[in-house]
Amino acid sequence: MIFAANFKMHHTRQSTTEYLDRLEALLERAEYPFKVMVFPPATALQPSREWITVGAQNAYPAEEGAYTGEIGLSQLHEFEIDTVLIGHSERRQILGEDQEFIAKKFAFYREHGFQIIYCVGEPLEVREQGFEAVAEYLWEQFDDIDIDYERLIVAYEPVWAIGTGQAAEPEAIAATHAELRRRIKRPILYGGSVNPTNIARIAEIPDVDGVLVGSASLDPEKFHALMIPVAPPQV
Repeated sequence: MIFAANFKMHHTRQSTTEYLDRLEALLERAEYPFKVMVFPPATALQPSREWITVGAQNAYPAEEGAYTGEIGLSQLHEFEIDTVLIGHSERRQILGEDQEFIAKKFAFYREHGFQIIYCVGEPLEVREQGFEAVAEYLWEQFDDIDIDYERLIVAYEPVWAIGTGQAAEPEAIAATHAELRRRIKRPILYGGSVNPTNIARIAEIPDVDGVLVGSASLDPEKFHALMIPVAPPQV
């Protein structure tokens, strides 16, 4: 089971360090068999911990260059980062990244051996058209993406569920993950208003290999609390 925390534009370098210190202490004490990942803002990047993989929310497909406001391979290497989010709906919809550019990012960081969490999801108007429309929309987001890449993790995040408090129904999650599983053999995460009241139910859904968590991950105690309901019994 993978638990990934996406801070988005929250936390500072100091608060991220304090967060990682606290979360690491909680994880070390519990010795959960989970893979735990944290994606802080670029200003708060730092090396991974023993129990926590630290990754970048975004990176430009170049080692360095004249790309104002971006970070590239050389900056990530400084912090020993080899994990990156690519294709998040906020990058697609708010910041205008098209599939061609997203695929270029994917190819660049695949070439450099990064672990990639690749995000896909549909807006509400597509979901309302029925499941066939959803499936077609999602598969278009895999154009020129190597779905056999060994360090690929897919995150399915219905856009209409992100930050709204309204997670997709278990049946919808199960159907969508089953559709993705037809071709994808790598782990598939669910993201979209994951919280302590629905995590156990989501974790039980077939083909859900973990969760990508936004607002519910911003406090280390609350993020850790998501793991407790799905943790194996202590012996």
